[in-house]
Amino acid sequence: MTAPTPGPTLPAQTATFANGCFWCTEAVLEQLPGVLDVVSGYMGGQIDAPTYEQVCGGETGHAECVQVTFDPSKVTFADLLDWFFRSHDPTTLNRQGADVGTQYRSAVFYHSDEQKTATQAAIRQFQPKFSAPIVTEVAPTSRFWPAEPYHQDYFRRNPNQGYCRVVIAPKLKKLGLDDAK
Repeated sequence: MTAPTPGPTLPAQTATFANGCFWCTEAVLEQLPGVLDVVSGYMGGQIDAPTYEQVCGGETGHAECVQVTFDPSKVTFADLLDWFFRSHDPTTLNRQGADVGTQYRSAVFYHSDEQKTATQAAIRQFQPKFSAPIVTEVAPTSRFWPAEPYHQDYFRRNPNQGYCRVVIAPKLKKLGLDDAK
């Protein structure tokens, strides 16, 4: 008997989201089936190789973001957009909770015209769920700068750190994700 031939595999795709602290976004998205990798970093600014301190100073124009590599046969870009809009308040300009500044803005940095169109459609879909206008920036990708190593997998490596206990764990629990502890 011959083993069945597997169907064609789709190439991995990339998405880039900014919606507040990248530790939170990473903790949410890396739990989704079909997400292959999540890297915290910076995008949308004017200087090369920004540091966390420079970005937090608010002078570089970069947003804290995550770059997601995903298997589109297991999780679609539309699915990722759904999690994006459910996991933050896209109506607050340059802030998420106590995190304030342009580096915490809501943004989707699209990698293709299809992602741009899907993001615009998702904004229209989600707008009725909010009483204020969605202010999510929709912009083409620019150079992605990975954040310093200590930011990568932050929640997984530091679940008892104060910010993780007070902000990230409750968010994961609210979203029904496993690492809510």
